[in-house]
Amino acid sequence: MTLRVAPQAAAHRPTSMRGANAAYTALMAKPPSMRAQSTPRSLSGLMPFLSPYRGRIFLSLVFLLLAATATLAFPLALRNLIDGGLLASDRGSQAMALQGHFLALFGVAIALGVFSAARFYMVSWLGERVTADLRNAVYSHVLRQSPAFFETTQTGEVLSRLTADTTLVQTVVGSSLSMGLRNAVMGAGALVMLVWTNPYVMSVVLLVLVLVVLPSMWIGRRVRRLSRDSQDRVADSSAIAAEVLNAVPVVQSYTAEAGESTRFSQATESAFQAAVRRSRARAVLVAFIIIANAGLLLWGLYRGTQAVLTGQMTAGHLGQTVVYVMLLAGAVAVLGEVYGDLLRAAGATERLMELIASQSPVKDPPQPRPLPLSCGGLRVDFDNVGFHYPSRPHQAALQDFTLHLSPGETVALVGASGAGKTTVFQLLQRFYDVDQHDNKALPARIALNGVDVREMALQDLRAHIGTVPQDAVIFSASAFDNIRYGRPEASHEQVISAARAAFAHDFIEALPEGYATFLGERGVRLSGGQRQRISIARAMLKNPPLLLLDEATSALDAESERMVQAALEMAMQRRTGQRTTLVIAHRLATVQSADRIVVLEDGRIVEQGTHAELSALGGVYARLAALQFAH
Repeated sequence: MTLRVAPQAAAHRPTSMRGANAAYTALMAKPPSMRAQSTPRSLSGLMPFLSPYRGRIFLSLVFLLLAATATLAFPLALRNLIDGGLLASDRGSQAMALQGHFLALFGVAIALGVFSAARFYMVSWLGERVTADLRNAVYSHVLRQSPAFFETTQTGEVLSRLTADTTLVQTVVGSSLSMGLRNAVMGAGALVMLVWTNPYVMSVVLLVLVLVVLPSMWIGRRVRRLSRDSQDRVADSSAIAAEVLNAVPVVQSYTAEAGESTRFSQATESAFQAAVRRSRARAVLVAFIIIANAGLLLWGLYRGTQAVLTGQMTAGHLGQTVVYVMLLAGAVAVLGEVYGDLLRAAGATERLMELIASQSPVKDPPQPRPLPLSCGGLRVDFDNVGFHYPSRPHQAALQDFTLHLSPGETVALVGASGAGKTTVFQLLQRFYDVDQHDNKALPARIALNGVDVREMALQDLRAHIGTVPQDAVIFSASAFDNIRYGRPEASHEQVISAARAAFAHDFIEALPEGYATFLGERGVRLSGGQRQRISIARAMLKNPPLLLLDEATSALDAESERMVQAALEMAMQRRTGQRTTLVIAHRLATVQSADRIVVLEDGRIVEQGTHAELSALGGVYARLAALQFAH
């Protein structure tokens, strides 16, 4: 399964990507052991994404402290109101005192509202920005993975991490973390004020707080484990949905709707059960915190009323103490909720960091070598190449494969399915690296014009190669954008010229909006032959010195095949020289005119020569030709 992407020109990268790029670079500079932790400290993986916005974080903290200070000032104003305004001796003084105290309370409320609004805006912006940068970093990293990554990772799993997991992170950065810090400051402030005004009472309160916090942490660890399990189960159901929705016609043709619905239901039921276990543990945590806080509040209130009755405390002092105890209890309760959110976000961050920490085995060399080009085209050399796919380490896809293509030569690869033809294409584009040869005297390498592909930058290598796959890939965009995908700077006239060369212009013009017609997901609005011709036009527009054709005419009818075959033969000629072409062919009639035909069997070259030479040889090719041309 492949990960589909929408066409986008690299030159039009938005400015907001700078934060994501800086975060990605900083994150990848860390060793793997630091990038994927198995504790709530996993949230530290977000630091590279937060650091570009240190100024906004600082302002958020300033507004947070100001809002917390305003909240903590409210009980003091309330105490002054009770002791100074309500207990004045004469009515005139009492009215004036009350007016001043209420104005002071209103001023505190205004400050609290302004600072809270500013804090909310700043942290909400920060949450949205960091989430966008995180998604960009994960997506960009996935796009650079070799096909080996997708042999073990389902597309639905990646999409789940890009959506559900980043949403959890957004909740924490844009809301929960700010609430937690605010309540931590308020709780600490209330605690300090209570210790200062009621040292004996608070010595007991601190002991009770310890008894509340320790069990909360123990329950919280279980919540985190269950949260990670719940997120994994949701990702499993997403992977199933993505796989099946990409193959709906096949599912329906085999009348497998009921079976697939059952399979998806089982996955969602598993996710539901995991969520129930997580919710049950979190409910226990919430109940414990609420009950413990209520007991703490009531005990403090009881002690305060006893102190007022004995004359040890004024009514205003009691009111102040009650409000501070309520602030402290509320802060502890909110921190308990925030702790649960942090645990869930820690699991999500773990999964995202694990994804970013995955390293592609195919990388750019430290000092890439440029590809020397000449008017004669590209020379391609395969020397002693052997290869095993990572998912099939005991089955060789290629063995002692040695092949040399002269500049401008057209070579066809033929053989039964599984013979290794597609592997040759994948190694040539360096989706995988060749296996190291046991015999150091026979080094395994693939070279273009004498330069090993492992010594070239990946973009430089692939920029000189054009590919027309057997299954044409059409993106969810217009016909114009699909053709221009490999050469975003191409002009309108160049796109039309490529479409004419691929015999696609007429049917594109007949579409409702011509070249601007949206082709639908995977080109569902086109026939197989039309999709293939757009794919061929895309390769023609790129105009590479090396062209790879993977049975490019397989989806065409007889008339279109003749036209496109002629167009492909014309496209093999470059304006400044010859184009080297490597063709995979299952239908031998399409490659009879090739300069050379190479026959593969079990990953080895068993025959090579022209069509006439191989037919006269009476070997593997002759048998294949007899089977096809006999009909």
